[in-house]
Amino acid sequence: MRSMYKFGLSVLLALGSAAAWAGYAFNFQEPVTPIARETLHMHNLVMVVILILFFLVFGLLIYSFRVHRKAAGYKAASYTGPKNRKQWLWVLSPFALLFFIDYVVFGIPALHAVVMYEDTKTDAELVVKVTGSQWLWQYEFPAEGVSFTSRMITPRDQIDSGAAKGEHYLLEVDNPLVLPVGKKVRFITTSNDVIHSWWVPAFGVKRDAVPGFLREFWATVEKTGTYRGQCSELCGKEHGFMPVVVNVVSQEEFAQWLASKKAPAAPAAAPTAAFAPAAPAVLAKAR
Repeated sequence: MRSMYKFGLSVLLALGSAAAWAGYAFNFQEPVTPIARETLHMHNLVMVVILILFFLVFGLLIYSFRVHRKAAGYKAASYTGPKNRKQWLWVLSPFALLFFIDYVVFGIPALHAVVMYEDTKTDAELVVKVTGSQWLWQYEFPAEGVSFTSRMITPRDQIDSGAAKGEHYLLEVDNPLVLPVGKKVRFITTSNDVIHSWWVPAFGVKRDAVPGFLREFWATVEKTGTYRGQCSELCGKEHGFMPVVVNVVSQEEFAQWLASKKAPAAPAAAPTAAFAPAAPAVLAKAR
């Protein structure tokens, strides 16, 4: 018994240490898009309602255990179903309450969120095609004629040899995606090989990239900064090394970045030499 007590105490101390809870967070990342805010709102609404229901039902259970116990002289009822209005009211009221919560309190906001999430084409100001490959991302701005790849650059010795980890371990790339702040961006995803999933938690969006299919989502990022995510679909042995990094900048900075990414113009072809009569020596040799 004493050994079990010591074991339980050690577990509690381990879980209670600051180091064990250092990376734990109770909430989402700060939402920076309308979809992310709507998702957080739905999450908080559901949590509040289910906590209220939990404590309400738990309180009723405690009350019933205390009042309707045999030791207090309570006699168990013999009926097996509702027979009068009062009993029917007790049966139907919880059903009606749950029906209202499911289809009104949760259903209307959820429907609004889904409809908003799928509205990719209305007022879209920029199109970005995202293609997943094992194990990197390919980005393309079709209208602007810009395309590039983005792959992880975390040093291999940090992964394999236990070297000191960087600030953004496994979440750093050579060519981050750059987007303008406040613009509605329409994303089109696909894949070259297996199913990948493009996910940035602060954007509140996650969409699978499926070979042979074009799947869409959108985001309007309302705050400049650098946002990081990962592939969230098991896509092979390097799945954990496929980060997403997005730099959100002002419109002017985005225009400069876009210009720097455009391929330089092809060099002009050398002008064709104008026809000139052959030199007299050449003509004499020809004769």
